[in-house]
Amino acid sequence: MKYIITGGAGFIGSTLIDEIVSRDVDVEIICIDNFSTGFAKNISKSFNVKVVNTDISLLTPDNDNTDTVKDIVKGADAMFHFAAKARVQPSIENPINFNNTNVCGTLNLLEICRQTGIQRFVFSSSSSIYGDTDIFPTPETAPSNPLSPYGLQKLIGEQYCKLYSTIHNIETVCLRYFNAYGDKMPLTGAYCLVMGVWAQLRRAGKPLIIYGDGGQRRDFTDVKDIVEANLLAATSSRVGNGEIINIGNGDNKSIQDIADIFGPPFEYKPKRLEPAQTLADNTKAQELLEWKPTGNVEQWLLQYLKNESLCNNTN
Repeated sequence: MKYIITGGAGFIGSTLIDEIVSRDVDVEIICIDNFSTGFAKNISKSFNVKVVNTDISLLTPDNDNTDTVKDIVKGADAMFHFAAKARVQPSIENPINFNNTNVCGTLNLLEICRQTGIQRFVFSSSSSIYGDTDIFPTPETAPSNPLSPYGLQKLIGEQYCKLYSTIHNIETVCLRYFNAYGDKMPLTGAYCLVMGVWAQLRRAGKPLIIYGDGGQRRDFTDVKDIVEANLLAATSSRVGNGEIINIGNGDNKSIQDIADIFGPPFEYKPKRLEPAQTLADNTKAQELLEWKPTGNVEQWLLQYLKNESLCNNTN
């Protein structure tokens, strides 16, 4: 087997590489990353992992590097597309750069798949497409109402996937992730997740910053479950026509619930533009992919904080 993994130096992409390598020694993995947010140390040092340092937004027909990438990826069984500029707030501040990567970059990759004969394309989408919905749990049929350029760009990516399935017969699958967490989650930088931000604040002896009253709820989903969904999406005969599938735990916790595990002190700041709640209806994932979530964010976080000696809440 041969797999292409864009964004393979990032949180989810590198976790997928680890899982594939652990399962199959007879596999070739091409990791495409420009290391703008990912880290080389995340990538498995296995002999069958090759790294290509390139920017997907530049893989246009007039770029000399594009033909080189085509030669490298030719013959792959599937492409997993994780590479993206992520997070809602940074996309509001810098929408053009985000669009170049998240929309143009995705289109460039679909074109490379078309031209090199890669038949299966698994696209990493986002629950941010739903915006501030009032339908809970949220099914894939809920209206799209993104509140940020990032959410809109992921929606456009999904539409391109469906279009390429329709007109070019490329088997595409779109997985909408809900609030990923787990080992390798970024702890610094613009794409640091809330738990990573708080871990850094706690290390510095500073209060945890909470936007609003902390009542906003999130469907936290274990990265290992997201990886399993990707592997199933790459091989299932039940998908391949641009299907949109929620990948979420199917329950949610408030931001205050998570902060309480860290323990006080807390500092509350004005509410930001963000959904009040996320909660996945994962029925479709269970039916089409035979996928079931296994993660428990509270148990994982308690163990993480214990290992890092950051928790001052003994309850």
